Amino acid sequence: MTRTDQPGAALRTRTGEPRDRPAAGARGRVPVPLLVPALVGLAFLLLPLVALLVRAPWHSLPEQLGSSHVWEALRLSLLTATAATAVSLLLGVPLAWLLARTDFPGRGVVRALVTLPLVLPPVVGGVALLLAFGRNGVVGQWLDAWFGITLPFTTTGVVVAEAFVAMPFLVISVEGTLRAADPRYEEAATTLGASRLTAFRRVTLPLIAPGVAAGAVLAWARALGEFGATITFAGNFPGRTQTMPLAVYLALQSDPAAAMVLSLVLLAVSVAVLAALRDRWLTTP
Repeated sequence: MTRTDQPGAALRTRTGEPRDRPAAGARGRVPVPLLVPALVGLAFLLLPLVALLVRAPWHSLPEQLGSSHVWEALRLSLLTATAATAVSLLLGVPLAWLLARTDFPGRGVVRALVTLPLVLPPVVGGVALLLAFGRNGVVGQWLDAWFGITLPFTTTGVVVAEAFVAMPFLVISVEGTLRAADPRYEEAATTLGASRLTAFRRVTLPLIAPGVAAGAVLAWARALGEFGATITFAGNFPGRTQTMPLAVYLALQSDPAAAMVLSLVLLAVSVAVLAALRDRWLTTP
């Protein structure tokens, strides 16, 4: 039997590489019809960010960052984004487990509804929150009558709006991690006498911790940058509901330099989020 007659030999080249795997040099050759629009798309995405860096008032940056207005908006944004992420973790992780580990009628519909805020216009989400939790809302009227709780145009309302738009990011991340995790570890724990809750807390959570962390970071970043639902449901009151995106919008009309400084801060936060997620999503095999 010759070398080429051996089983599997026809699937390999002379260098021993599989024929369906392009050589290193072939991977580097990009067709011009693809290269040109790819470069245009890259420039389209990077040009606004470069323009922000070029036009930023670097000479007055220390003075702008020392403004109480900037730090007030930054403090409120960090506080509400962190609280919204905590709410998303408290409610989103069990919801992701329900979607990934159980089978019930209408699960696909429930998953679609959970991800709906991802594609829903934020202003529409704010209107929906008003109709649900406003003083005359479906739930809000009872919160006001029974407990004296009013959510719209309050700091708590900001947290609610941010959690509404941010939670789907966490649910998707955690559900994907749960589907990739081997459920036999949970089954083994329950076989040894652990309850389902104990198995989830002691076995499942450590297994999916990277996915939970990544989802939490994404949810936090999304909450930090939320604008439409926040301004519709919570308003734009300095010190109470004016987060950084709202402060950027307001400052752009009266103080463009402050708007650019706030934008730079948000850009720095976004870069930090990408750096935190680099090892999970941005590496190439």
